[in-house]
Amino acid sequence: MRGIHPALFYGMFAVLFGGNVFAGTALYLSPDITRMLNGRTDEVIGAYEDRIAQMRVEIDRLHSRSFAQTGDINLQLQELSQQQEVLFEQHQLVKVLVEKADALGIAAADIAPPAAPQSADLASLTGNPDVDATALSIERMMGETQMAMDGIAQVASTRADEIATEMRQLGIPVTLPDADDEAMGGPLLPARDDLAGTPMLEDANEVMSALMRYKMARETLDDAPVHMPISGTFRQSSNFGNRRDPFTGSRAFHSGIDFSAPTGTTVLSAAAGVVTYVGTRSGYGMVVEVTHANGLLTRYAHLSGYLSQEGQKVDTGTPIAKVGSTGRSTGPHLHFEIRKADEAINPKAFLDAGKRLVAVLG
Repeated sequence: MRGIHPALFYGMFAVLFGGNVFAGTALYLSPDITRMLNGRTDEVIGAYEDRIAQMRVEIDRLHSRSFAQTGDINLQLQELSQQQEVLFEQHQLVKVLVEKADALGIAAADIAPPAAPQSADLASLTGNPDVDATALSIERMMGETQMAMDGIAQVASTRADEIATEMRQLGIPVTLPDADDEAMGGPLLPARDDLAGTPMLEDANEVMSALMRYKMARETLDDAPVHMPISGTFRQSSNFGNRRDPFTGSRAFHSGIDFSAPTGTTVLSAAAGVVTYVGTRSGYGMVVEVTHANGLLTRYAHLSGYLSQEGQKVDTGTPIAKVGSTGRSTGPHLHFEIRKADEAINPKAFLDAGKRLVAVLG
């Protein structure tokens, strides 16, 4: 009876050992994307990269062994090597996109965890349990990272649309590129078979376009006075519109919203803009006015002190003054006013929109 050739025996052992290593590392990697989407971004990204690097080392080690079995096994190992490289590149793209999304206020936890993708058709399997398990695991991980990219794009697009809808309802123009309409052109030339497609990069570019669209919407939101101009202990003491005048008792128009608060309470800019007036106005007492990029002006009146100066650029939430009771006032409060073309408009619609957007954007 002829014995098994030593080279064949060691070759089979190496393949089986390598396959087990691949399958094990792949199965360990599978939950990583889900954990990344649950907020453990930095930790998971580091572990993911370490494990992909280890997978590369194991594949290279198998290829370098002179007794590695020839034929189909080597071809399968080569395909796994290529898939592993694609997986690494895909992961790097997801890492960049997650970091970009986080910088724009989209936390990883905001992205819905991906559902498990369907496994490959069993008819396409090789019959080698270790190689098949590794191939399916890599395929599953690639599907999960693709879903992660799709999730980022979906969140960014949805939020951009919600911001645009709220702003337009307030009469603030919003110009965003159509998510499904990219400007294209050029002469009509025959297709070339020598140029390989790069669907992964195309998908990443689509996600980046969605993020840039969301960034444009956020910039519009930053300029809109939809944020509360005061914090701490306060209550709304008077609405916009006709009311009984507190001095004359007769019916009179009130051009803003009053927030009753202790003297010295910090007044905040309701949006990004430039301070264009610091001083006193008849009936208003001490006043600060901020002009915003969309043409709106916010007025903060009856102040006791200033924390800003004319020409100063401010962001949403920048302290600009202190609550007081100067001018025509019955007690310490902030009179908050929004003006468009020098005409007062109801701040309530803006503040209500801000509350809805805070609920959506976190």
